[in-house]
Amino acid sequence: MSSSETTTDHEAIQKWAEKRDGKPAVIRAGGKGGVLRIDFGEKEEEFDEIGWDEFFKIFDQNKLAFLYQDKTKDGKTSRFNKFVERD
Repeated sequence: MSSSETTTDHEAIQKWAEKRDGKPAVIRAGGKGGVLRIDFGEKEEEFDEIGWDEFFKIFDQNKLAFLYQDKTKDGKTSRFNKFVERD
């Protein structure tokens, strides 16, 4: 059975993403910040790649938490992730 975890730890999020060749990105929604994403593989057109510092600034300003899965049900490395509100 696969399970998910939630964290706000910047180092854990960055390590999780980089282990999967993920890069911090944002979809600009006008104004400051934007919708955060982790971009895997080929860059998607609507994603703007950003640095980790800007990524975590937006993450903290919006009081987000990172919901992620380490392994799939069959034991393979998972890329499932989602940004959720902090409790």
